[in-house]
Amino acid sequence: MTIPAKCLSAVRGWHRPLVANATLMFALALFSAVALFVDDRLLMGEAIWVKPMKFGFAMGVYGLTLAWLLSKLGRGRRLGWWLGTVFAVAGLLDVGAVVLAAAHGTISHFNNNAEPVAHTVRTAFSIGVAPLLLITLIIAVLVLIQRTGDLAMARALRAGLGLAAASMVVALWLSNSAGARTVTDANGDPVSMNGGHGIGDPDGSGMFLTNWSTTGGDLRVPHFVGLHAIQVLLLITAILGVLATSHGWLRDERVRARLVGIAGLAYTGVFAALAWQAKRGIPVTRLDRQTLVAFTGVAVFTLVAAAAVVLAARRRSASPTGNLAVRLADVGEGG
Repeated sequence: MTIPAKCLSAVRGWHRPLVANATLMFALALFSAVALFVDDRLLMGEAIWVKPMKFGFAMGVYGLTLAWLLSKLGRGRRLGWWLGTVFAVAGLLDVGAVVLAAAHGTISHFNNNAEPVAHTVRTAFSIGVAPLLLITLIIAVLVLIQRTGDLAMARALRAGLGLAAASMVVALWLSNSAGARTVTDANGDPVSMNGGHGIGDPDGSGMFLTNWSTTGGDLRVPHFVGLHAIQVLLLITAILGVLATSHGWLRDERVRARLVGIAGLAYTGVFAALAWQAKRGIPVTRLDRQTLVAFTGVAVFTLVAAAAVVLAARRRSASPTGNLAVRLADVGEGG
């Protein structure tokens, strides 16, 4: 069986509505990438199809992760199916609103105008945003009360879902981070804005592609970092699993789980520091002393804690009892 065929066979067992949602999202990201070269309209200095491209890719990755995760549930599997289905529909509503606004050359988030497009977008957000947070929280509880995979994977999933939920709470702050003002859309028409992602300079210049503010704090930074924590932590888990095949001291799943737990705490520290920095109106491109101290603290904790776990694991592995445990694990894997 070829690799693509194996991938398709594996995906067939995943949550189908979420897989369909992810497929549409990736198709949107591809369409938007092409549209960047066809549609030269700019919205507040940014190509108008950049935002749909980013939303499509991010939602596709997150939806595909949930589709895989829900297929691993033991208890609450039926509830998980319905939660995933509602998430898929709510995600389509949210991203669809972004696409609708982009196609009409107007602003999606914080648009307080009275015309039909702005009203439709606000309605879609009001229906679709809350379920994304609530469902993520419920799925996190479902994962918390049961073991999904080995200890390392279970820890990665719990920490990743917790951070994803926290990132969505950060997103709720966005509506209160800037006051009322008027800007111009891609058609040259005035748009009444109420709220924003920037703090200190809500509509200032932004970084390439991400458009994260370079002149003020930007809550989209911790939102993005927290939302994709689950993928990063699962990748770390997978890397540790591969390394365990050639490093005996890593074959104890408790050791891998401790290292993943340290990675989760470090990731949480980075997320908290970025949110704190953004709330103080400082751009991610200009770290102040307080933020640098916070990052240094996270780095020192991570290195010391990881070194302690590694040294203890290597000592156990080098002892006669540890060597016997490794050999028994090898026999179990071979059998």
